[in-house]
Amino acid sequence: MNVTKSLALAVALLTGGTALNAQQFLVPFEGFSRKKSTYVTLSDGTEVEGTLKKWKQNRGLIAELQLELDGGKRTIMAEEISHMYVPASALGKFGAAMEGISNLEQAQSKSDLDAERLKDDYAYFEYATVDYERRGDRRLLLQLVNPGFESGVRVYHDPFAAETRSVGVGGVTITGGIEKSYYVKKGDAKAFLVKKKDYDEHFLTLFGDCKALVKEVGSKPNWKNFPKHVFKYSTMCE
Repeated sequence: MNVTKSLALAVALLTGGTALNAQQFLVPFEGFSRKKSTYVTLSDGTEVEGTLKKWKQNRGLIAELQLELDGGKRTIMAEEISHMYVPASALGKFGAAMEGISNLEQAQSKSDLDAERLKDDYAYFEYATVDYERRGDRRLLLQLVNPGFESGVRVYHDPFAAETRSVGVGGVTITGGIEKSYYVKKGDAKAFLVKKKDYDEHFLTLFGDCKALVKEVGSKPNWKNFPKHVFKYSTMCE
């Protein structure tokens, strides 16, 4: 299949499948655009706007940003950041923006995020405290994958997670498969790692206060429906 046909089919799948993906998590962020501004809010409340030139990663996590500003260049360490909006690359838009639009339209009234930026192909990252049980707490800069329905439960990309499925056309990822683990944060509690194999153990911890959802799902929650459970919790029960 040539590139033109691949992209045409990709667009068809996206426009026809948005409703089907309305309750899915966003595809993990894979590349940034240098054509739009990146918006960074530091932990002290300072807001920085500039063009992201490059970033450095450590074990899959963002460790450092290099921004080009009107007055020169600036390096920002991950631990200095409270949250940020980073523009996706051209290919990243296929996996992220189209899936997110329906989510935002249905649940954005409860969201504390900038809906316009998210609809404009921006990924949202924020610093979160993660409870690693025996290894103690760690502060990590993570991508939120359920923007628009994050008010009750915030779900973050796990850079080390494997993916259960995906749909691609001509080498272009159209929709991301649900991963085998995510960092999850409920309310003001610390985030923790939820794995596919342990989902039934964590289900009531996350959603037990929503009787309607617990009754609907029953005693054997299916991992592939995790995004739907988070969405329903946010819109029905939270």
